[in-house]
Amino acid sequence: MSFIEELRPFLRLRWMQLCALVTLLTGVGVIALQLKFSVLDLDIWWHLKVGDWIVEHLAVPHTGILSRTAANRPWVAYSWGYEVLLSRAYAWFGLLGIGILGTFLTLAVAYAVYWMLRRLSGRFWLACALTAVVCSAFLFNGMPRPFFFSMVLFAITLTLLLEANRSGRDKVLYWLPPIFLLWANLHIQFIYGLFLIGLFVGVSLGQRLANTLGIAPGFLLPPTLPAKNLVVLSVVCTLATLVGPNFYHPYVAVYEYSKAKFAYSVIQELQPLTFRWYNEYAELLLTAAGFFAVGWQKKLDPFKLALLTVASVVAFRTMRDAWFICIPAAACIADLRAPEAEGDRPKYDRPESWFESAGVAVAVVLLLALLSRGTDFNQRSFDRVISAQYPVNAINFLRRNPVPGPLYNNLNWGGFLMWYMPDYPVAIDGRNDLYGDDLDRLFFNSQNADTSYTTDPYLNEAGVVLLDSQLPLAKILTVDPRFQLVFHDEIATVFARRQVPHD
Repeated sequence: MSFIEELRPFLRLRWMQLCALVTLLTGVGVIALQLKFSVLDLDIWWHLKVGDWIVEHLAVPHTGILSRTAANRPWVAYSWGYEVLLSRAYAWFGLLGIGILGTFLTLAVAYAVYWMLRRLSGRFWLACALTAVVCSAFLFNGMPRPFFFSMVLFAITLTLLLEANRSGRDKVLYWLPPIFLLWANLHIQFIYGLFLIGLFVGVSLGQRLANTLGIAPGFLLPPTLPAKNLVVLSVVCTLATLVGPNFYHPYVAVYEYSKAKFAYSVIQELQPLTFRWYNEYAELLLTAAGFFAVGWQKKLDPFKLALLTVASVVAFRTMRDAWFICIPAAACIADLRAPEAEGDRPKYDRPESWFESAGVAVAVVLLLALLSRGTDFNQRSFDRVISAQYPVNAINFLRRNPVPGPLYNNLNWGGFLMWYMPDYPVAIDGRNDLYGDDLDRLFFNSQNADTSYTTDPYLNEAGVVLLDSQLPLAKILTVDPRFQLVFHDEIATVFARRQVPHD
């Protein structure tokens, strides 16, 4: 008897599997606790301030609130549901609440990936191992923001589509309309989910048309679901995205994003892959394995092939969208190992019961609570991280020594200033869809001391200028006769406009 055969009965033990799942999720949680990505995220602060505004006014804003340069421009708070959750997390638990919410979102993505792979493959150890690989490829690429909800809901949607296609029963798809209603009020990338359904329906209709014309190739997997039901379902899902305070406006924001160019040229997470890090190679290997899994099946699934092709183009163009290829690729790998794919329906691991899942959740929470002490996950640590990253001392100086506005600030700090220094409406912040390419380019060029900074109208009218000390503009303004230096440290520099003497 080989070692693997001797080990197999041990690996089938229920307690062993549950312990492994707890270990996997706890490991993900500990990494999230150590990184403290939530408070390092430059955009988290404007999300928090917008959430506070929504709670205070019991309404969703439709203009560029909290900005002096774009206050009257139309703007869609398309992540309002997340922003309210963030606002309440901070109101109840302070900075620790922000960290807890970010850790929860990270764990939710990891568990959603595991749940997807477990359901599609029917095999516990494959799901665990593949989840670890998938999470290492994209989960810690970006900060825990609203798009983490998109990852979770995308994984659920894809799982339901593949299960329905495999079984030929569409009842499981009845969960999709409420999923899209929730999704559209949490993050704008619900459009990725609509693309998923649209592609599924389009491939199915195209195959049926080819069958009618007698030109369908025999090597393709035939459609299994009624075309009429799929079309109705796609319409209902689209209508569900209109239910909410924003109505159709998120689609307008999608259109505006599609026209944006400047942000994609200067924001690192929107850049193409550079293949300097492990996670990028893991993404490439997952993609290759996904295509291999699709081609290995006896009949080619055109939906999977089309999905992987489109997802590859999107994900390899933008680092932040790595999940958009990793999740479908992993799903294709897991679906290849489905019991139905092997003909005789061999025995496979029983999925966790609700009681077992609850026990896993409790165990993970308790372990993370114990291990958090070793990761310095506490209020004092968050204060230190924020003080080392953001202009806390400069803002405290302005509170003690007020300088008349308006404020001019660099782009990266706009969100933090919006939250920590609300008496000065910001000149710009991370809401690229609000400011557009022209304003983003103007501020970017000015803070880098391009010759056009002398004609920047927002700098020319500013009463107080707060900049990152490392920026070229912070250095050149020290000799600009229009401003005088009033505060400087390693993090921030503050200038006040010189008063012109009257005759």
